[in-house]
Amino acid sequence: MAWSTLKTRLIYYIPMLQWLPFYTTEQFSADLISGLSISSLFIPQALSYATGLCRLPAIHGLYTISISTLVYACLGMSPQLSVGPEATVSLMVGAGIAHQDISSVDPETAAAIASLTAFFVGLFTLGLGLLRFGFLDSLMSRALLRGFITGVAVVVLIQQTVFLLGLDDVAKAAGISAGSTSVERVAFVASHVHLAHLPTTLFSVCVLAALIAAPFIKRKIPSLRRVPEVLIVVIASTVACRLFRLDQIGIDVLGQVGSVNQSPLPLPRWPSLPDGANIKSVLVNAAVISTIGFVESIAAAKTFARKHNYFVSANRELVALGSANVIGSLFQTFPAFGSFPRSKVHEAVDPQTQMSGLVSGVATLIVTGLLLPQFYYLPSAMLSSIIFMAVIALLHELPHDIRFMLRMRAWQDIALLAIIFTTTMIFSLEYGTAIAVLFSLVITIRQTSYPRITVMGRVKETLYKFGPIKNSRGLVEHLEDVLIVRVEEPLYFINTSQLKDRLRRIEHYGDLSVHPSEAPLRSSESLRYIIFDLGGMEAIDASAVQILYEIIESYHGRSVHVYIVKVHPNVMPLLSRGGLLDLVGRKQLYDEVADAIQAVEYDISSV
Repeated sequence: MAWSTLKTRLIYYIPMLQWLPFYTTEQFSADLISGLSISSLFIPQALSYATGLCRLPAIHGLYTISISTLVYACLGMSPQLSVGPEATVSLMVGAGIAHQDISSVDPETAAAIASLTAFFVGLFTLGLGLLRFGFLDSLMSRALLRGFITGVAVVVLIQQTVFLLGLDDVAKAAGISAGSTSVERVAFVASHVHLAHLPTTLFSVCVLAALIAAPFIKRKIPSLRRVPEVLIVVIASTVACRLFRLDQIGIDVLGQVGSVNQSPLPLPRWPSLPDGANIKSVLVNAAVISTIGFVESIAAAKTFARKHNYFVSANRELVALGSANVIGSLFQTFPAFGSFPRSKVHEAVDPQTQMSGLVSGVATLIVTGLLLPQFYYLPSAMLSSIIFMAVIALLHELPHDIRFMLRMRAWQDIALLAIIFTTTMIFSLEYGTAIAVLFSLVITIRQTSYPRITVMGRVKETLYKFGPIKNSRGLVEHLEDVLIVRVEEPLYFINTSQLKDRLRRIEHYGDLSVHPSEAPLRSSESLRYIIFDLGGMEAIDASAVQILYEIIESYHGRSVHVYIVKVHPNVMPLLSRGGLLDLVGRKQLYDEVADAIQAVEYDISSV
C-alpha cells in the first residue's frame, strides 16, 4: 500500500488526525474550560457508579474515566459525547456480579469480574464495528429503549432510596440483597421507613435540594452557567463532614480510596476469570451490555451530529467504543459508553473538539495520582444523591415521548413501553433486557419478512398508463384476465418466503388492503396473465430466485402466462443462472409494462 493511501486511511479511521493539524489556541482555551467543567461532574459520578451501582472499590471508577475518555478522544467522532461510566450499564455490571455463583464476592473478585466483562463488551462492540454492523443501532425501537431505560431509572431510584434513608444495614438484616426485585425493595422501604437514620436522611434531603435548586438558579443568573454545582456540593459536603465529624453520628463516608502512594493507573494486565465465577454468565451479560450501550451511545452521538451539522459513522463509533473497553479492561476498568444526560451537560459548556474529553481524562489522572486522600470524608449519601439526580435526568424525555405516542395513537409502542417497564420492575433487569431484545428481534423479523409489493392497474380513460390500485379512489382499475404486480424492494430469503401467500391473496381479493371478509376487487377465476414489474428489485439472493422459480412454475401449471419487465442489470445474471429466464421465455421479457400489455393484447386477439 502506498504511503499516500495509508495516510488517507489513517486520517479516516483516526478522527483525531482530522482536527489536530488545524487546532488553534482559541479552541484549546474553550476545550480546556469545557474539559475541566465536565470533569467536575464526571469524577463524582464515576465514584458514585463504581461504589453504588457496580459495588466496586471507588478507584475503578476513576480508572474507567481516564482510559475511556483518552481512547475516545483519539478514535471518536463526536466532540459532545461524554464516554465513561453510565448509569444503565453500571447497574447491569453490578447485577452481573451479584448473580455470580460465588458465596462471598470480595472487592478484588468483583473488580476482576467487572474488568473481564469490560473486555468481552469491548470485543463484541469492536467486532460489530469491524464487521460493519452499525445498522443494528436501529434494531431497538425508541419505545422499547424508552421502556427499558425508564425501568432501569426507577430500579436505581428505588435502590438508592434505601441508601439515602440510611437503611442499608437494616435492608441486609431484612434479607434485601442485590438480587432482590424492585417490588421487594419498595415493600421494604414502606414497612421500614420509620427506622430511617435521621442524620443521613436530613443530609440527603439537603444535598438533593441543593442539586435540584442549582439548575434553576443558573437559569436565572446566566453568569453562573459554567459553575460546576456538583463539584461545589461535593466539596462543601466533604468539608462539612470532616470539620463536624459527621461520620461519628452515623453518616457513612467513602473511606480510603486506593493505596497510600496511588499511581494514576495500575500496570496493564490481561483480565482473568476469578475462581468460582461463571464465564457463561459474564459472556451473556457482556453481550447485553454491548447491545444496550452502543444503541444508547450512537443514538446520542447522532443527535449531536444532526444538531451541530457534522457526520457520525455508527461503525467507526463502535470501533472507538469497543477499543476504549478492550484497552480499559487491561487497566481494571468496568464497561463504559456514552451517557446522553452527561453529554447534554458537556454540550452546554461548548466543547470545540474531542480535546475536551482528553482534558477530562488527564484531569482525572492528576486527581487519581495526587488528590485521593481528600476523598476520605466524602459522604456515601452524597454519592447516592448524585446517582439519584443522574437517573432522574434519564426520565426527562419520558413525558414527551408518551405525549407523542398518544398523539400519534401508537398503541403498539405504548404497550411495548409498558411491558418492558413492568417486566424490569416486577422481575429483574435481566428479564427486562431479555424481553426488550426479544421483542426487537421479533418486530424486526415481522416487518422485514413481508415483501413490499404493489398491485397495478390501468388508469381509466387511458390505454397504456398504469398506477397502484390502492388508494386510487376508483381512478385505476384491474385489467380483465391480467394481474400486474410491482416488486418494490430487493428479494432475499427472509422476505420471499411470504411472497407465495401474498400473491395468492392478491389473486383472490385484488389487493392486499382488502380484508378477507370484504367483497373482492377482482374474480379469482379469471387470471390468464400475470406481469411481474421488477423495477424496484435491485438485488436478489439464491433462495429468492428458487422461490420465484417455484411461483412461476406453479403459474405455468395452471396455464397462466408470465411476463417479466424492468429487470435490473444486477439481477439479470442471477435470474439467468437460476434458470428463471429460460422458464419464463426470453421473448416474454420487456422493458416497460406497456410493452408487456401490448403483447398480452396481441396474444388475446390471436386466440
